[in-house]
Amino acid sequence: MASSTSSPFTPAATPVSATARVALVGDRSADVAAHGRIPAILRQLRDRDGLVLDAYWVPTPDAAQPGLLDGFDAVWLLPGSPYVDEAGAVEAARHARTNRVPFLGTCGGFQHAVVEFARNVAGLPDVGHAEVDPDAADHVVVLLACSLKGHEAAVRIERGSLAEWVFGVERSVERYHCSYGVSAEHLDRLRAAGLRFSGVDEAGDARVLELADHPFFLATLFQPELASDQPRVHPVIRAFATAAISQAARLRTAKHAALSDLVA
Repeated sequence: MASSTSSPFTPAATPVSATARVALVGDRSADVAAHGRIPAILRQLRDRDGLVLDAYWVPTPDAAQPGLLDGFDAVWLLPGSPYVDEAGAVEAARHARTNRVPFLGTCGGFQHAVVEFARNVAGLPDVGHAEVDPDAADHVVVLLACSLKGHEAAVRIERGSLAEWVFGVERSVERYHCSYGVSAEHLDRLRAAGLRFSGVDEAGDARVLELADHPFFLATLFQPELASDQPRVHPVIRAFATAAISQAARLRTAKHAALSDLVA
């Protein structure tokens, strides 16, 4: 069923001449299939959708440096957990959340967006990621009862969410390559603090998250990068690219207006 949910990031409203600078945060590796798909995805976005992203790989140790992500129009926190520097992955999510920069987190990006939100918003400063810090007293990201590595599974999308607008359907089958997810014990605390889990699997476990008070903040436990063998780029990635270019266009317009005021 097609979505009727509105969004500020509709392709028709996006200046196709705009180019967005996007930080691809992750530790690039030939062993991570999703990383190898990125060049093809960028070409598809440019050639089929007219969405041009000027993308830069940012290793997680670099992302941890203060101010390094300033100047990017959007942040994509890619798969590849455990990252070389967990702090860099957490900082990428924090930077996008607090600066209202369009954000996409996929697989490990989803997990570390949860860690960042739990520590800095939900009042759980000491929670850890079970893969990264197995000895932590409390984990907000835990080992899944059944690994999803190499699996495909259905995701049900919540009505009235950003995810519904992005997917345009109420149910989608997605590809995974992960073994960790959100701890059920912390879901209520995270929701109460403002994190919305807008996509779940058939058992009701969280698979998509978003922030309602953010221009575009979306993360998926599945890997939309692995759908790059399809004729069109996955709608999650296409919506993120649209949001990034809209952000770039807005900033360019604001800069021109400020310059005009100076010379007036």
